[in-house]
Amino acid sequence: MTAVRDSEAASESLGVSVWKIKMSVYIVAAIGTGIIGALIFLTKLRVSPDAAFSIEWSALIIFIVIIGGVGTIEGPLIGTLIYFVLRNFLADFGSWYMILLGAIAILTMLFMRQGIWGWVANKFDLHLFPVQRRIQLENKE
Repeated sequence: MTAVRDSEAASESLGVSVWKIKMSVYIVAAIGTGIIGALIFLTKLRVSPDAAFSIEWSALIIFIVIIGGVGTIEGPLIGTLIYFVLRNFLADFGSWYMILLGAIAILTMLFMRQGIWGWVANKFDLHLFPVQRRIQLENKE
């Protein structure tokens, strides 16, 4: 998959079936999305289009990604854990709950521009899923 991401032409020249790789990734993503959708609707009392496309779900997904960090696999995972912890602690605040989540997201964007995982990864050079592109600068003296 990394070879296909970097250069489809080079992958094909080495014998990799780009079409099969892309179709496999599409099928796995579709299965995962279907499972997540089913789990979301299990938590609802009724299944209707307005239950799936609410502003609350969109806001929560944006919060999770911003808090955790964009562009990594670890970021949304960490963001989800933080969201559930905050949800348990802030549940007693009623309507202030979403306002507090928004304030936390804004503070994270101001002080940790790459999210919490980006800050941790930069500070401790920690990469659990090293699949993103990185620029390696060599010091030639």
